[in-house]
Amino acid sequence: MIQKNSPDQEEQIARFAKAMGHPARMAILRFLAAQDSCFFGDIHEVLPIAKATVSQHLKELKDAGLIQGEIETPKVRYCINHANWAVARNLFDGFFRNCKTKDSCCG
Repeated sequence: MIQKNSPDQEEQIARFAKAMGHPARMAILRFLAAQDSCFFGDIHEVLPIAKATVSQHLKELKDAGLIQGEIETPKVRYCINHANWAVARNLFDGFFRNCKTKDSCCG
């Protein structure tokens, strides 16, 4: 049976998908998800991404709610937003679970 999502859920999964739709953002998420605690430091020093580019990608991820960050002078702290991470996991799981699997839809 196909699960119907509310318009709010459809908007939320689209927001998460858009934020995750860039390789640099996926690298940032993978890096932050692998941390035992929040990361204090400059992500551009860990990942091969320019500082200005990192800032833009962090903003997109934060706006989507996948990460959270706080300025604690002189550094910034970044963490996975675990509540929204769980929401994203459930939405994507439901989305992919409802996909009928066949070798090909055209053959």
